Amino acid sequence: MRGFSWVRFLAVLKKEFLHIRRDRGSLIMAIAMPIGMLLLFGYAVNTDVDHLPTVVWDQSQTMDSREFISSLRNTQYLDPNNYVQGYGQIEAYLDSGKARAAVVIPPDFGREIQKENGQAEVQVLVDGSDPTIARAAMSAVQMLGLNKSLQIQGIRLAAKGAAAGTTMPLNIETRVWYNPDMKSMVFNIPALIGLILQNVITMLTSFSIVREKERGTMEQVVVTPIRSLELLLGKLLPFLFIGFISLSLILATGIFWFGVVPAGSVPLLVLLSTIFLFTILAIGLLISSVAKTQLQAMQMTFILILPSILLSGFIFPRETMPTFLKLLGGLFPLTYFLEIVRGIFLKGVGIHYLWQDTLILCVFAFILVGIAAMKFRKNLD
Repeated sequence: MRGFSWVRFLAVLKKEFLHIRRDRGSLIMAIAMPIGMLLLFGYAVNTDVDHLPTVVWDQSQTMDSREFISSLRNTQYLDPNNYVQGYGQIEAYLDSGKARAAVVIPPDFGREIQKENGQAEVQVLVDGSDPTIARAAMSAVQMLGLNKSLQIQGIRLAAKGAAAGTTMPLNIETRVWYNPDMKSMVFNIPALIGLILQNVITMLTSFSIVREKERGTMEQVVVTPIRSLELLLGKLLPFLFIGFISLSLILATGIFWFGVVPAGSVPLLVLLSTIFLFTILAIGLLISSVAKTQLQAMQMTFILILPSILLSGFIFPRETMPTFLKLLGGLFPLTYFLEIVRGIFLKGVGIHYLWQDTLILCVFAFILVGIAAMKFRKNLD
């Protein structure tokens, strides 16, 4: 190659390797991120649903009903570990999210099973707010019902022959609550409220302050008599206002364009969204305090966004994740806000069912705003 100098090429190559070696942060990120992402995706991206918390109302209290409950547990799809005494308790479990399915066994279950041509009824109520979980639960119960019916019918035929009849011994009646048509849009639109607010507000907040650092205008503000708290509030409140505008637009679009109407209180949703907005504003301020350039702020924001999408329950059910990923997902405020917004939209529940997620979100907001304020003041000093 004409004019190509190996000496100049090696000099440039050596210089770039020296830059990479000295930039420890980028080097560690380049090595650790692929491994971390592989582990994260490998465990979090799991659509297999099993061990769903299930409540049982066993009105029969017979050997046959207990055997049926044991068969449910053996499928590994449902965990019928909680017992109730009425539909009111079932509704409370499903509303709170403590159970994803409920099994109702009528008083005559054992008697019908033992009849020569009897048919026992079992009602299964499924939380349809997450269509993936609902379909898996319904499929598992229907398959179990079919297998049990064939097993019992085989015993009847062996004992009575043709006189046993052709009636299926077990009939499973399934009903889906909250999202009867199991539309994914009804499940996804409410969650997009939290995801969009998180992404837009965090990025805007972090970029705005870092941009002032790069341009040198932050130093000009620091030398003025303005106090750090005044500057902090003056920086955050405009983005809080933008957050309310974004929330209003998202709600209006979801309701009037997609037809996803909240089943619960819209004022309660706005109130709890305000707590979430303060939390993500603090996260953006923290990122801006640590990052030195807009590129670093963008990288940190994306490092936050991707795990929150995977681990918060936005796409993949948290029930399918290993315990350590559930704990890791609990570090993201979006996880709790999704429980709140889906509870209000799909189930129409109030604060008496959402208080735990609300309390955790308030703790996040208090801690993050406090840390962000201290870090912001320290940078100004």
